[in-house]
Amino acid sequence: MDWQIVLYIAAGIAAVAFLILCIALAVVLFSVKKNLDHVAKTLDGVEGQIQGITRESTDLLHKTNRLAEDVQGKSAKLNSVVDAVQGIGNSMTNLNSSVDRVTNSITHNISQNEDKISQVVQWSNVAMEVADKWQMRQKRNSAYSTRYSTTSETDPDKLPVAVNETSTNNDNLDEDRVNAGLDDRK
Repeated sequence: MDWQIVLYIAAGIAAVAFLILCIALAVVLFSVKKNLDHVAKTLDGVEGQIQGITRESTDLLHKTNRLAEDVQGKSAKLNSVVDAVQGIGNSMTNLNSSVDRVTNSITHNISQNEDKISQVVQWSNVAMEVADKWQMRQKRNSAYSTRYSTTSETDPDKLPVAVNETSTNNDNLDEDRVNAGLDDRK
């Protein structure tokens, strides 16, 4: 019977060892469960944060797309302004070229007709001097005729003619006549 007792003792020891193993396994599993619960809570928090980040990223992406569209629209408008400025620059270049051509043409014509131009200038100066002398003579004649007109002594009904002088000083009139070379006293 010895063997039976040993067998019972061995079965008891095995049962106790199995029980200890089950308790140890239960403790480890509870510890792992506790850690897994903590990890699950952390992941829930991270998931919430990721959802927030995803939402903000989506909003940021939409804003970026709107901004890109706005920049594209403004860029297209700016391209038309740049094209217009380039057109103005081309027009200015064409205008400068035209002005250069006209200036060169005028300079060329002036150099070819220099003698004719100098003659025209001389004749115009002579014509202006003749016109000035003619006007001075007309003024002198009108001033002389109004100043020295008298009434007829035979006709008592006629009133004296009014003298319309531009100068009240006789010296000024004499000086004007001398300057004009028309002094009658010589």
